[in-house]
Amino acid sequence: MNPAEPSETATAAATATLLAPGRAVELHLEVRFQDGFVALSTFDAEPIACTIGDGTLTAELESTLLGLAPGSETYVVAHGSELFSPYDDSNIHWMERRDFPPDIVPAPGLVVAFETPGGHETSGIIRALDADRVQVDFNHPFAGRSLTIRVRVLSVVKPEPEA
Repeated sequence: MNPAEPSETATAAATATLLAPGRAVELHLEVRFQDGFVALSTFDAEPIACTIGDGTLTAELESTLLGLAPGSETYVVAHGSELFSPYDDSNIHWMERRDFPPDIVPAPGLVVAFETPGGHETSGIIRALDADRVQVDFNHPFAGRSLTIRVRVLSVVKPEPEA
């Protein structure tokens, strides 16, 4: 074996810590809009802890991160409709003002949480108002936008084999 080449054991150990499906990961994530606005960041907060494939991150976002090692930092420039959800004009609805709780004063740009008839929570962004109605966009807030995503991988753990 050439001393300059890594041993099979060293290569296997390095590969064991790469981001891959089923592996637990802690990472920091920042999502920035094209105008520079930081829409989401964990860099000054607790990191995201999840398992690749558990649904915490979208499969499309995960696919851009596979193969990263602990300590690595990467930037992904992408369209939110590709990584999070396609933009759909049919997700924009006019709602009666009286359907809003009295403590919420609708204003364009305000993000409002709603409960669906099935009991799930969803959010919408208020786009427009008229005398009696409020227009709400229920698309994912990143859909339809150009994004720069910054990710720093803090740790990757291979799951223990089940006994």
